Amino acid sequence: MRYDARVVLKTTFLPVLLAASALSALAADQHLLYVANPGTRNYVEYGGIGLTVFDMDNGYKFVRRIPLWDAPPAGKEPENVKGIVASAKTGRIYVSSLNRMIAVDAITGKRIWDKTYEGGCDRMAISPDGKTLYVPQLEGPNWHVVDAANGNVVATIETKSGSHNTIYADDGSKVYLAGLKSPLLSVVDPKTRKVAGTVGPFDNVIRPFTVNGSNTLVYVNINGLLGFEVGDIKTGKMLHKVVVEGYKQGEVKRHGCPAHGIALTPDEKELWLADCANSAIHIFDNTVMPPKQVRSLKARDCVGWMSFSMDGKAAFSSTGEVFDSATKQLVASLKDEAGHQVQSEKMLDIAVSNGKVVAAGNQFGVGKKK
Repeated sequence: MRYDARVVLKTTFLPVLLAASALSALAADQHLLYVANPGTRNYVEYGGIGLTVFDMDNGYKFVRRIPLWDAPPAGKEPENVKGIVASAKTGRIYVSSLNRMIAVDAITGKRIWDKTYEGGCDRMAISPDGKTLYVPQLEGPNWHVVDAANGNVVATIETKSGSHNTIYADDGSKVYLAGLKSPLLSVVDPKTRKVAGTVGPFDNVIRPFTVNGSNTLVYVNINGLLGFEVGDIKTGKMLHKVVVEGYKQGEVKRHGCPAHGIALTPDEKELWLADCANSAIHIFDNTVMPPKQVRSLKARDCVGWMSFSMDGKAAFSSTGEVFDSATKQLVASLKDEAGHQVQSEKMLDIAVSNGKVVAAGNQFGVGKKK
């Protein structure tokens, strides 16, 4: 049963004083989890509206809430969040919704800019230097290349693929563009801002995906598969199809995709896969190829996204559950300031030292092994 949105919104915007008073708590060294809401469709019962911040070093205790957009007019539903990225270079967090994107200071919560974009927005990516954002239209033909300093569009890349998910390589050499209407992954050269190649075709259109740190392999979810496929980025060929064993595909609550969420541990030894229909997370040994299924974990709800903390110690599920990557044990179930269960498919961790952002995680669970 869904909560009354008016009640949830009211409690969401009460803790403004709490957010202000919490600034002093961010002066010391901290490892924080930033969760964008509503990050499971527009369901405000799972954390309200805004960025909810949790202290990872203190049992994932709620720290503060950073407001994003203003509350919707009476009778209007809030827009669901589509993506989240952050940059340690600038200390900013960027959050996209169906129609717009906002930049806020991660420490003060101050709004820096708020822009709407032609064709809407989806799950974006930011360059390693923090200067450029690649922002997909909402399942449209294009990606906008955006100046992260002010939100202005500086270029447009057309793929006609139903623009949806984006990864910017850690070394800055490539940008990966995946659309809901294409079985091909487009690979862009950020110097020319042109598509330099493709990977695939895969056996169906590409949904969530991730890449390894050396930019040699891509792991993709596709429609119609409880599992994933592996592609060779250098040759552009699809290499392997991996099917989850011991579980039926079943019907899913959302996304229309059996496995909507895939992430590599930073050391790339494991791959964790979301399973919505079975409310489960499937773990694969990625030291062999194709990866081998080794374990499954039970989640409290439909799993629609997976990612990891920067140090690889914590696995984040969209259900708001945090698992210890080594022991595979549940270590936290996120709750907001009102005690409501928090769920979101858009979250990442940030390291703060002496009141400044010193490192920022990634929403896509990309590998870090070079």
